[in-house]
Amino acid sequence: MPGRWNRSHSRIHRDRTGALRLGRAQYRISLHLGSALSMPFADGVFDGAYMLHVGMNIEVKSKLCSEVSRVLRPGAVFGIYDVMRIGEGELSYPVPWATTAASSFVVEPAHYRSALQAAGFAVIAELSRRDFAVTFYDQFRARIMAAGGPPPLGIHVLMGRNASDKIQNMIQNVASGHVAPVELIARKA
Repeated sequence: MPGRWNRSHSRIHRDRTGALRLGRAQYRISLHLGSALSMPFADGVFDGAYMLHVGMNIEVKSKLCSEVSRVLRPGAVFGIYDVMRIGEGELSYPVPWATTAASSFVVEPAHYRSALQAAGFAVIAELSRRDFAVTFYDQFRARIMAAGGPPPLGIHVLMGRNASDKIQNMIQNVASGHVAPVELIARKA
């Protein structure tokens, strides 16, 4: 997809010199386009890391966790917030991260814990956010119904024409207890 790559690459280049302002503090940020399985950074250069809805797209969690461990300093915290498998049963597709099961790499929290531990992390917290997700989706549906449809801009635009199918299947998969967002917090030894 050369067009997609060029737009992403251009955006990363434009934003690379940006600054993030939080309150009165200003933080220099840099954005890099690349693979989480082979990051272009030296060993032990980061104080912390987080992963938000990424792991469902990465098949080899052990490689992911070892690469994150490589770039973190000892004692650093790694936070994960991903959709994970919490029960038996087939998932309904498409979902926001995958059109079919062939491109979906959702696993149980135990799989993440094992990969994290093998990479030198100690898992210090784990929390299923299923109830939060169910409430969120109920409120989301109520807002859409009250407005007579989705707003002109939103996540549905990024998901494409079958966004409503993806969202509906995600709601069904969470409600049926197959998957849920899960928070994992780990500390590098």
